[in-house]
Amino acid sequence: MYEDLKGKTALVSGAGKRSGIGYAISRKLASCGMNIIIADLGDIPAEEQPIKTGTENEMADIADELSKTWGIDAMAVNVDVSSSESIRGMLDEVETRHDHIDVLCNNAGASFGVPNAVHTYDEGAWMKTIDVNLHGVFRMTQAVMPMMMGEPGTIINTASRAGKVPPLFNGAYAVAKAGVIMLTKVMAKELAGLKIRVNAICPGQVETDLENWRFGLEAQFFNTTIEDRRQKMCEEIPVGRIGSPAEVARLVAFLASNQSSYMTGQAINITGGQLMEL
Repeated sequence: MYEDLKGKTALVSGAGKRSGIGYAISRKLASCGMNIIIADLGDIPAEEQPIKTGTENEMADIADELSKTWGIDAMAVNVDVSSSESIRGMLDEVETRHDHIDVLCNNAGASFGVPNAVHTYDEGAWMKTIDVNLHGVFRMTQAVMPMMMGEPGTIINTASRAGKVPPLFNGAYAVAKAGVIMLTKVMAKELAGLKIRVNAICPGQVETDLENWRFGLEAQFFNTTIEDRRQKMCEEIPVGRIGSPAEVARLVAFLASNQSSYMTGQAINITGGQLMEL
């Protein structure tokens, strides 16, 4: 529990399904007494998204759950981070209940067109992956900034271990997340004068739909089983297991709180020791 977060408001993108990191972040911040804005795509045709996103009903259920469990104000809003118009519409809805946002968690992300090497990657899928993961952070931050002015605040961007160590056959995602890390540093310098701190988290393997989807793709590529791919991955992780969304959420809450008041411009690994840097 971070007492300084109580009564403040956080907007968390990509938070509309219970199996994701965004949901875990929302729960953790709500447990600290924060009001939560859950933002996700809502209902979209399945063929347009390889990984399930939060439906409008699930998002509404999550908001109701958080409100009842922790006595905070939670609302669910639809947003497409690849569309400035959609983001503006979302904020119009948010402004009916909130006049200030203290914490922005840019967590929405997706990967399209994988597995493919750079020379076989579909251009449209490449551009869409970068648009969602990198440009989405830019669009959301630019749009939300007016609601963060005037008070100290924090922005936490979800990058990835893939932004530091290149994975095979998922180049667009890796390039986008590397861009998020640099964007985080740029934002941290530019926003410091406004008393807004900006940090990034770099998760490794975390138990989510995206991770399980990845194991499925690898199993097909290597002609083996999902469990075999999972086991081989765990062998590469010093702590010997896949991480949980709740573990990532605890880091986010720390970065959102005053306990990290002298930290900005950092890209923090949470990888079970899989990535160790000086």
